[in-house]
Amino acid sequence: MNITVLGQGYVGLPLAMRAAETGHNVTGYEPDYARCAQLTSGDSYVEDIPSARLREAIAADTYRATDDPRDLKGFEIAVITVPTPLTNRAPDLTCVRDAARTVSYYIEPGSTVILESTTYPGTTRDVVIPLLEEGSGLTAGKDFHVGFSPERIDPGNATWRFENTPKVVSGLTPACLERVKAFYDSLVDTTVSASGLEEAELAKVFENTFRHVNIALVNELGKLGHLLGVDVGDALDCAATKPFGFMRFTPGPGVGGHCLPIDPVYLSHHVRQQLGETFRFVELAQEVNERQPAYVVERLQSALNRFGKCLKGARILALGLTYKPGTADMRESPARTVVELLTAQGADCTVVDPHLTSHPGTPYLTALTERDLAGADAVLVLTDHPEFDFETVRDHAAYVLDTRRAVPAGAHVEHL
Repeated sequence: MNITVLGQGYVGLPLAMRAAETGHNVTGYEPDYARCAQLTSGDSYVEDIPSARLREAIAADTYRATDDPRDLKGFEIAVITVPTPLTNRAPDLTCVRDAARTVSYYIEPGSTVILESTTYPGTTRDVVIPLLEEGSGLTAGKDFHVGFSPERIDPGNATWRFENTPKVVSGLTPACLERVKAFYDSLVDTTVSASGLEEAELAKVFENTFRHVNIALVNELGKLGHLLGVDVGDALDCAATKPFGFMRFTPGPGVGGHCLPIDPVYLSHHVRQQLGETFRFVELAQEVNERQPAYVVERLQSALNRFGKCLKGARILALGLTYKPGTADMRESPARTVVELLTAQGADCTVVDPHLTSHPGTPYLTALTERDLAGADAVLVLTDHPEFDFETVRDHAAYVLDTRRAVPAGAHVEHL
């Protein structure tokens, strides 16, 4: 089939590659000229897609990137995988609306449009479909098919990849669902049919809301445990031995990535707008997790005070700047916020991250040495990259505040 994927980011490009490799003819629509040119040259900017894999699809003539919307003409299935950020703490569907308008002019009878971008329940029906109908002059569910299938991409996860992660699918009508399901059945091992568009949309935002709330809970537990003098890590280890009714979460410097800091806000904002109600768990979790970087700075400042040093002028070696280990993904990274707060308070901060090349305004290293460790007043572990030797960190640092519980225990090692 002729497939168009609108948006060639961390969701769209893996989808496009998988579709191309399973025998579909794929057009990757990327309106950013520079990114489109990079893809056309066979150079991937998405970590999960090696450039060699991209070049193979191009050479096989099963994939091409374009920034010209006229190249969408003739698609059988179009998938919208564009960003859904926040603007002024409110959902911003600008990219979704733009993509829907763009694709609407090329809809033909019998074609299918699927939204994958994470959003609040009702977006497909109330926002996307009217734009598709307006631009095409056709009727959704009658003349063409519409569905929603939430993305479940976990950047850097080598175990759960696009093809073996169960895919939730939905459709405006039973015929729409059948068409959407058949498409994804050709790409993934397992599809799960939702009863409707809104149920699939809610499933996605709730998946991440669940994680967001539980991370906030354990972050609060970490603070209280520290004040009580209780080893929260040991308590969590003990609790995690329960074989039923418990799922482990671990304290950290905050939440990052596109999903956790953003998706729950889509849900709580929609509830407030539609029902005039507050989703109190979500709003409290947001407050707790957004406060966490400042708490890390407070803990570090308190430790330095015990050693007769102040934060201003202290030499801080910050390990990791990305939001998760093993990746260069900087989206909404709490580690970056911690470094910015430290710098604003006068700390002499140096960042070490093997997955990045620089950090504006901050001295930067890509490799960690014993000399760097020994020369720091404090070492702050913000991202537990596998490249870091944490036993070496313990053995050569004067003091370590470990926000990821990656450094082995030591007299001068504190965990968050």
